Amino acid sequence: MRHGFIQLRNDLLFGDIADIPPLNQTLLNYASIDLSDPELKREVEALLDGNFGNQGRQRSFLSAGKYRVDLAAKSARGLPIQLRSPEFYQVWLSFRRILRSWFRNRRFQSDTMLDVVNLVQGFVDENTGKKIRAGRKYKSCAVVGNSGILLKSEYGVLIDSHEAVIRLNNARISSFEANVGKKTTISFVNSHILHSCARRIDCYCHPYGVNVPIIMYICQPAHFFDYMACNSSERAPLIVTDSHFDVLCARIVKYYSLKRFAETTGKNLEQWSPLHEGLLFHYSSGMQAVMLAVGVCDKVSIFGFGKSTDIKHHYHTNQKGELPLHDYEAEYDLYHDLVRRPKAIPFISEKFKFPPVVIYQ
Repeated sequence: MRHGFIQLRNDLLFGDIADIPPLNQTLLNYASIDLSDPELKREVEALLDGNFGNQGRQRSFLSAGKYRVDLAAKSARGLPIQLRSPEFYQVWLSFRRILRSWFRNRRFQSDTMLDVVNLVQGFVDENTGKKIRAGRKYKSCAVVGNSGILLKSEYGVLIDSHEAVIRLNNARISSFEANVGKKTTISFVNSHILHSCARRIDCYCHPYGVNVPIIMYICQPAHFFDYMACNSSERAPLIVTDSHFDVLCARIVKYYSLKRFAETTGKNLEQWSPLHEGLLFHYSSGMQAVMLAVGVCDKVSIFGFGKSTDIKHHYHTNQKGELPLHDYEAEYDLYHDLVRRPKAIPFISEKFKFPPVVIYQ
């Protein structure tokens, strides 16, 4: 520890892989079960059939102001009236194709982390004018969270010194540059953010500049409407996270949540679900952004993750707390394993080489 931040070398301070306890197979089995799969399947099938009314969203789907699907206006077949228009019908066909592909690929692959750099880097390099080289990783990356602990950090210059800076959910940097920096290489958001942006003219979703690429994970399948329209109007690429990567992140976070639950309560794992939002349980944007950095960077620095009782929750908002569908304490356990003993992290191929990770607090 030095200068108020954590800098732990897993190869010097915590021994080698022989010190890592064997993974608990029961935890692995429970973590492999996604309780939301049946509901997600029903939702996807309903969307593919044009049944928007069952989604519980009694309002219009907006796509960059160009298409409006009025859920109340139905044809005799039960489809929204606008699906009969030739222009929207082409959008509808593309939506079905993309949604099918995304859902079909939602399965676990242990070697997913080996492919992350190739799935992302080419798009980003092309946009920034860098020479595209297969498998090229950033030399260093800063993942900047939104915690209020950043307000007294003065890490801005340090953050900007990294080759790549990844920011979360369009967090404001204006007036906070001394603490959070001003450089942004990748904007990482959840699809709720894009859905809000889709209401704006030309899908404007660029607080960091129109040329900053956006990487997004899908929270609700219907948000592919927003992705399609906004992607066609963007200068910078709008990239949806790979489904295999989503499944991997979901399993890892659930494993750490189950593990923490068992260790702190001593209760049966079957009692975990009611206390963790059950079907709604999900990893946070920050967790997936960190795992993205682990896959595309030679060195990873984590800023603005954590909380303090004497400081505001988010550095840029008045939000009082986090959503209960995330288990942040479990995610912090993951981050510290990334620092101390990355080989203890489950579901990742032994072929993958973890980069050194530093947590700044």
